[in-house]
Amino acid sequence: MAPAAPHAPAIAPTDDALLARFAAGDRSALDDLFRRYRGVAYRVAYRLLGCEADALDAVQDGFVNALTHLDRFVGRSSFKTWLLRVVCNAAHDIGRQRKRNERMPQAPAQFSFDELRAADPPPADGGLVRADLRRILDAALARLPEVQRRTFVLHVEGELTYREVADALGISIGTVMSRLFYARQKLKELLAGYQQP
Repeated sequence: MAPAAPHAPAIAPTDDALLARFAAGDRSALDDLFRRYRGVAYRVAYRLLGCEADALDAVQDGFVNALTHLDRFVGRSSFKTWLLRVVCNAAHDIGRQRKRNERMPQAPAQFSFDELRAADPPPADGGLVRADLRRILDAALARLPEVQRRTFVLHVEGELTYREVADALGISIGTVMSRLFYARQKLKELLAGYQQP
């Protein structure tokens, strides 16, 4: 008797396969797509808005808009790129409606990492150190111009390539590269005074 062949792990269906299943009437295929991208959509919305409640609203609005206008997805970009564009637009709308500048964590006018460290002594465990670093990074991101922040967040948090960011924002790859360069330079300048304890 021959040993049983090991079971190959199930291969996740592609986005195109899930969209085809949805077009054929399988509503669960759309649930699978949104489950696949809800984490990255939340990260993008959160980095753009700086507020958990607003980010959750943006993801919900973005997913509803995507479902409502699924016929507008024509496959010129990946589904992920298109969905993140919709979520990014929803985040932008929410930010405008809720006066994002008042609600987003802002760094002090004279941004001093020494003051932040003095106010919060270094905690003993690494999780709190990471939370402090995240707070400092959030404050620095909040100081970027909107177009640079959107481009940076889609590339870093959304894990999109330059081409995908260009498609999502409707700009050239050269513009993406330029915005990312200036965003990185500004972040480097803002974070230059911070040294990990």
